[in-house]
Amino acid sequence: MTSLLNDVRVSAQWIAVALNSSGYTADFTPESLRDVERFMDEHSDGGIAVADGLLATDLGSRLFALGAYVGETVRLHLGGAWAADDDSPHAHSRIALHLLDGSTIWPVQRVIKRFHNGPEDSIAFYGAALGLPDGSAERRRRFSRKH
Repeated sequence: MTSLLNDVRVSAQWIAVALNSSGYTADFTPESLRDVERFMDEHSDGGIAVADGLLATDLGSRLFALGAYVGETVRLHLGGAWAADDDSPHAHSRIALHLLDGSTIWPVQRVIKRFHNGPEDSIAFYGAALGLPDGSAERRRRFSRKH
């Protein structure tokens, strides 16, 4: 049996490949959280997976993988460590990410909330609220240099 912490890394990599092959950018940059948000917009509607969409099957494992991806993106840019209780019956949804600033977040729970509540629980906003740069300033600088 693999540990839950290993599942996070494997699932984050797997969903990144799946998202990239489906036309989304999933390169573990803060900007990629906008594409996770776009994916959620296109494949869920108020707690229901869109018929024939990419969340229509294996919903639980896909939401876990999306949460792992979001968490890994945050961890890579803000630092921190995952924590999990492999023996808990709800371990997959309660996996935590302890950030270097001392705060704790639950990215899998956030993705589940996003699925159920829609854009009001935006993944892109979540990243920005945590302090991840969204790349807007850099895009504006590159655009202004070209024009």
